Parts: sequence; C-alpha cells; structure tokens
Amino acid sequence: MTAAAALNLPEFDPADVTLNGVAFHETMRDLAAQSWLARIPLGYLTLDREAGEFFLRTRKATFPGQLIAELNGIDGGPLREEIDRNILHIDGADHQRLRNLLNPAFTPRAADRWRPAMRDILTSLVDKVRESGSTEFVETIAKPYPAMTIATVMGAPPADAMRLHEWSAWIQRQFDGPSLATQRDRIEQAVVEFYRWCDDLLAQRRTDPGDDLISTLIAVEAEGDRLSDVELVNLVLDVLIGGVDTTQSQLAHAMRLFAEHPDQWTLLGKDPELAARAVDEVLRHEPVTPFTARILVDDVTYRDVVFPAGTLVMVCSFTGNRDGTGPAEFDITADRPPGRLMTFGAGIHFCVGANLARAELEEALRILAIALPGVRLAGEPVLGTVQGIYGIERLPLAWDA
Repeated sequence: MTAAAALNLPEFDPADVTLNGVAFHETMRDLAAQSWLARIPLGYLTLDREAGEFFLRTRKATFPGQLIAELNGIDGGPLREEIDRNILHIDGADHQRLRNLLNPAFTPRAADRWRPAMRDILTSLVDKVRESGSTEFVETIAKPYPAMTIATVMGAPPADAMRLHEWSAWIQRQFDGPSLATQRDRIEQAVVEFYRWCDDLLAQRRTDPGDDLISTLIAVEAEGDRLSDVELVNLVLDVLIGGVDTTQSQLAHAMRLFAEHPDQWTLLGKDPELAARAVDEVLRHEPVTPFTARILVDDVTYRDVVFPAGTLVMVCSFTGNRDGTGPAEFDITADRPPGRLMTFGAGIHFCVGANLARAELEEALRILAIALPGVRLAGEPVLGTVQGIYGIERLPLAWDA
C-alpha cells in the first residue's frame, strides 16, 4: 500500500481560467498519457474511466458543496438552506427516498412526452433566423430553447422563461468556488426570487393541476410517502439549474463541433435518424461538466493507493469519456462501446434529468441539421472556462440560406 501523498504524480490546476478549447484538450490528453491520477492544489484528479466511476460510486464519498459553502463563510440564510436541501448534498436513505419519488417523472418515456413541445419551440426560433443565413447562435437559439422548454415542462407561463434562465445561470454558480466567493449576494438574490416564484406556482397547481412536471410532483406518491412543500420547491429548483444552463452549453458546443466538422453535419442532414448517436458523440467529445468532485468521508484504498478521509478527489469526465471508446476524432458514425459516457455522472448522483436533456438535444440537432445546411463558423467562438459549466459566450454561425 502507498499513501496518495507519497506518489510522484503530474500536477494540474483545474482553476486555471485561461484553459479551454484546443489548449484544454491537449493538456488533458497529455495528463492522461502520463498517469491515471494527477495532483491538484486541494487534492487529486482521476483521469481514466474506471477510477472516475469508482470515486463517483463509492459510498465513502460525498459531493463537497457544503464544504465549499463553509469555506466561503456561508453558514446561514436562503443560499445555505438551498445548498443543504439540494439533492446533490443528500445521501443515504433520504437520497434514495427522494429518487424513488422523482424517477417516474424522468424516465425516457416521460421525457418523450415533451418532444412535440421541444420541436415547436425550436422550429419557432429557427424560423426567425433561417432566411438571414447567419446568427449569433447562443443568443438566438441555444439560450432561449432550453429555458422555454423547461418552462413548458414545469407548467410555467412562457413569459417567465428568460427569468428562469437568469435564475438558473446565477444559482448554478454555487458550484463555482470563485463565483461563490465574489458574487454571493447575487446568487443568494436569485435563490430568494426563485423560491418566491415557485411558492406561487405550487399554490396555483395545488388548486388547478395541469399536465406538467410540478403537478406530477405534487401528486406523486410511493407507498404512502409524498414530497413535502420544502422538498418540492428544492427539487423543482434542482431541475431548473440542472436543465437550463447545461443544455444551452451542450447545444452550443454541439453546433461548434459540427461547424468545425462539416462532413459530419452533412451526414446528419442526410439522415436525421443519426441524431441520437450524434448526441452521444457530442456528450463524449465535449462534456460541459468536464470536472466533478467528491470528498472522502472515510479512508479509501484504490489500486493499492490509500486516500485518507477528508481527501478531495475530482473526476475528469473529459478524459474518462475517451478511455476505451476508440478513436478520439469527432465521428457520429463511430462504433463506440455503449454506456461509457461520464458526462451525466455515475452512481447514486447520476443526473436525474439526463433523459430530458438527451431528448432536447436530439430534437434540436434533428431539426437544425435539415433547416441550416452547410453550417460553418462566421467568426471566432468565445469560449467560457472549464470551471463549473463549460459554456460558450458567443458562437457566430452561417449557413446556406
């Protein structure tokens, strides 16, 4: 047995705000070629799939969101209440109970119910720009599409879609240490505003239920167990912050990848039924959650290496997605082993909204590949950082109008 601290490991700083794009890819490939593990300023980073899944699945680790809050002096108030009630920070029997109540609302079949609405929303957005032959894709399509979709799924008024987007973008920053340290007041304000808005919507749905997610969650019951009002509000918030900014960013990266690989866009346009495989390839090639983290609550021995309790272990889905999946090139027709994506996590905290996100991306790519032939870059994309959600701030695109 060897203590993790005694290992001779390559070093990496995941907080480097200059790291994105090609430089990020090259850096991570170089690290993965050296070792399955790297040393980072506060702990360790896994670089292969097996190690990443082990630390995501072990019951001896938990998500470190509450630790991040404590390090930033967040020991009370609405933001701390939200952090403590976030399903990511709930483990054991309490977590299993919530998942048992939530899962029926997020099966593939449940997600399929919303595909017609997704198609209508996306088509309406595309129709506004199709004839122009160019657009700034993030602002006109990638940003409003998931916000309008999640509003429809929740049963919220369409006019509230962009407010939901703004709240999601701010509350999501609780997982980004630098933002939490410098923008706490704005993040907390977003939590307070969302709680107020959601309380009102829950009250409406209790007296006037509809065919929407909130009405479903109000009515859901398993062996006589139901969700409390506090649980309902926070689960709806979890769905919001997990389903807006992430989908926006993943769709933007998808279109960037296709603009850089025009042969793949042509293939998809000729056979839109490749959309599901295209989504898998996008999720594999450029996950918008390139890193996630766990903190060990007990000593862990893995590969004859001893990691003591309290160790922070980050997992790299970018390198994990490439481990054992064949050629690295972006190829929507490649024969990849099934079930090897780490983009949605693994273990008990596997993303509950994964099926809904896949459905949104599939419908978007299927429609866009037909509506926007010959997609290409019309300027340099402005990439975000790989901290938190790896997004794109601007993506100028052109096509054959």
